[in-house]
Amino acid sequence: MDMNSFSPAMPTSPLSMINQVKFEDEPNLKDLFITVDEPESHVTTIETFITYRIITKTSRGEFDSSEFEVRRRYQDFLWLKGRLEEAHPTLIIPPLPEKFIVKGMVERFSDGFIETRRKALHKFLNRIADHPTLTFNEDFKVFLTAQAWELSSHKKQGPGLLSRMGQTVRAVASSMRGVKNRPEEFVEMNDFIEIFSQKINLIDKISQRIYKEEREYFDEMKEYGPIHILWSASEEDLADALKGVASCIDKCCKATEKRMSGLSEALLPVVHEYVLYSEMLMGVMKRRDQIQAELDSKVEALTYKKADTDLLTEEIGKLEDKVECANNALKADWERWIQSMQNDLKSAFMDMAEENIYYYEQGLATWESFLTTQTDLHLEEASEDKS
Repeated sequence: MDMNSFSPAMPTSPLSMINQVKFEDEPNLKDLFITVDEPESHVTTIETFITYRIITKTSRGEFDSSEFEVRRRYQDFLWLKGRLEEAHPTLIIPPLPEKFIVKGMVERFSDGFIETRRKALHKFLNRIADHPTLTFNEDFKVFLTAQAWELSSHKKQGPGLLSRMGQTVRAVASSMRGVKNRPEEFVEMNDFIEIFSQKINLIDKISQRIYKEEREYFDEMKEYGPIHILWSASEEDLADALKGVASCIDKCCKATEKRMSGLSEALLPVVHEYVLYSEMLMGVMKRRDQIQAELDSKVEALTYKKADTDLLTEEIGKLEDKVECANNALKADWERWIQSMQNDLKSAFMDMAEENIYYYEQGLATWESFLTTQTDLHLEEASEDKS
């Protein structure tokens, strides 16, 4: 398909309509709204891939228009993430969903996989839009506004291959040397990240296992009700009671399905996003350490006068400023991320708790109603026998 054939149109999807209402009703609270929707499959002789429509509505002066519509594929999102990391090495960039999800999702182009990815990409862009620094990144603006051919042209303007290789070699060399005197606050930060990573990965595995077992329970329970209906056909005296049990099981099935939906849409994505965040945080710490390691190596060279003293002194001054900026950026972003993480996880677990309470209340009410009905019938039968 022609990637440039998409004409700018007013958003028609529910998500786009919701964002349009928000943009019109709350112009002073937020000035950038992004919607990712309408996944579309593209088949070429070389590959098959999915693109997503991105609708952007804004009141910012630096944008040429108040509304943009573009289509992007997954590798475009990867490019944006890489550019943000290059421009802001010690800011916490929101994570992207994995390119492939092997566990529990075999078909890469299944509706479930595509919808899960769409939601994650939507969250990725809106996390950036809400970030106090990343939201004003020029590459982010280009990503939201440029048509496909313009984006391709912009990508070619980035660092060349040799330049990127040189940066990689220097980064590896710095990491091999290590950091001699990491500031205490970053030691504590690194310790927190390691513990957080262990805990959130464990919660993710347990949550996935709970969902899998719930699914198996639900599949078995769906077969349980019809069996009681068949049984009632051969037991005249128990027919009403068996049909009542079947009805209760059917109601419990519907309640279980709703709880599973809540688990898969509210809790699992949040927990898994922070699994990916923990990996991102480790990368941020490595980049911070690499900047400091580069400074340490220059200071060491100056101490032993391994190179031109004046040149080293000048480089050390620049690196000291770079380290200070990197440290300050990370410290400020760390506090913001901690607050966001706590709010997100608290909200997800509270929602799950409320779903569970409602689920068990529904089940209890269903079976209590059945018991009350059966008790009334027994009392009526007993009264008729006495008379």
